[in-house]
Amino acid sequence: MKILLLADHAEKSLWDNWSSRTADMLSDVRMILSAGDLDAGYLEFLVTMLNVPLVYVRGNHDGSYEKRPPEGCIDADGRVVEIKCKSAGTVRILGLGGSMRYHYDAPCMYNEKEMRRRIAAARRSYLKDVVTGRMKRGGIDILLTHAPCRGYGDLDDLPHQGFECFNDLLNQFKPRIHVYGHVHQSYRGFERTIIHPSGTELINASGRYFYDYQ
Repeated sequence: MKILLLADHAEKSLWDNWSSRTADMLSDVRMILSAGDLDAGYLEFLVTMLNVPLVYVRGNHDGSYEKRPPEGCIDADGRVVEIKCKSAGTVRILGLGGSMRYHYDAPCMYNEKEMRRRIAAARRSYLKDVVTGRMKRGGIDILLTHAPCRGYGDLDDLPHQGFECFNDLLNQFKPRIHVYGHVHQSYRGFERTIIHPSGTELINASGRYFYDYQ
């Protein structure tokens, strides 16, 4: 199953310069994942053109989603969503948007303690039973965030530091991939893919990236 991963800035070839060649390139895409900091109109355009599930989380610049979320798209921020795909079965996606807090009153920003609380709340809402709930039994397949995990794909400055609690999530549930953005391709130290010690493949979706989910 081909997944289109997006984050941080709209690709002109997917929006302004749409063509029959673009349509051909995307014809086998079966899911879109947005890791944040993208205009709602961009996401709405893609979900309309491709007619596949588009799952998103908010970036630290997506406060406008509160008043105008992208229509036709699936908000996974702070919860687990299940997407049924013919070729891959049910794919479980845990979404955690936002970045490390570097402004006190800004939306979509969290400190480490706050993000840990969000994770705990997402787990509680997903579990049908504390002992035998689905997350405990089957885990998650994809972790979709805006920020990276600490020490893997992040930067040293506070605005671009990752979350340590994401490392704990990866080590505990070992999802197949962790998709994130926030660290742009133009930044020094950018890495597209990293293998985490848990075995999870970390993918920075800045711009666009295609992933073959099997």
